[in-house]
Amino acid sequence: MSKVSLEGQVAVVTGAARGVGELLARKLSARGAKVALVGLEPDVLKQVSERLHSDSDHWYADVTDHEAMARVAREVKERFGKVDIVVANAGVATGGPFVDSDPEAWRRVIEVNLIGSAVTARAFLPVLMESRGYLLQIASLAAITPAPMMTAYCASKSGVEAYAHSLRAEVGYKGVRVGVGYLSWTDTDMVRGADQDEVMRELRQRLPWPSNKTYPLGPAVDRIVAGIERRSSHVYGQWWLRGMQGVRGYLPGLIGTVGQREMKRFGARLEGMRSGLVGAGGAADEEARATRRN
Repeated sequence: MSKVSLEGQVAVVTGAARGVGELLARKLSARGAKVALVGLEPDVLKQVSERLHSDSDHWYADVTDHEAMARVAREVKERFGKVDIVVANAGVATGGPFVDSDPEAWRRVIEVNLIGSAVTARAFLPVLMESRGYLLQIASLAAITPAPMMTAYCASKSGVEAYAHSLRAEVGYKGVRVGVGYLSWTDTDMVRGADQDEVMRELRQRLPWPSNKTYPLGPAVDRIVAGIERRSSHVYGQWWLRGMQGVRGYLPGLIGTVGQREMKRFGARLEGMRSGLVGAGGAADEEARATRRN
């Protein structure tokens, strides 16, 4: 599909306080888009908004809260007059053996990454239908291949990929295009947070090339922006991810065999390993939930 100019378009980005979301907001703004930032860190979002090149604003909301996201959709429409692009980027992660995992953190990954993405789409689809706009769902390499020690993240990203592909068929005739974005390990707070655990870091380093590398954020986000300009059905943050689609059917069996050997190698170091949500984004999510409980 030919490129669509972003000049004057209104883009909503969830999880916009840092990482992929923050840089994506900056790059969309540099191309003339008006940007609505959504996340859990109002002070950080305000700072991001103030640095953007174009008209922008920010909203505090938990993407799993339907009432809050419906309010955000109404207010964004009132503020900018329309919505052309929505990027469902908000996400959290945890790692470690499933049997020892923190049940609350495990569940929260599913809630934010999968349910939160659906809540975001439910809130914004009516305005996207008005503009015949574009919804980009950020998934992951974890949607293409399973990985031990990442059960919650793989489940959430596989689920969100399937949901977005299903949604594409439902809303396409109404003029709304739906894309899925895939990223491998990219230099964000989330990945750096996961790497703070020695076992998780070593396991990732033992993955086959090119999946064992951490990739710079800038080029990955440039690819996402190009996908948005083309309203692409599939967007790949790293060049080699497109090729993974052709072999994904073989990966569960391969990972099941090779992964067992790796788990046995690390077995003694896995005993009692527990972790909550990783990175600064995970900390922000935990803090926001603790505040609501109190």
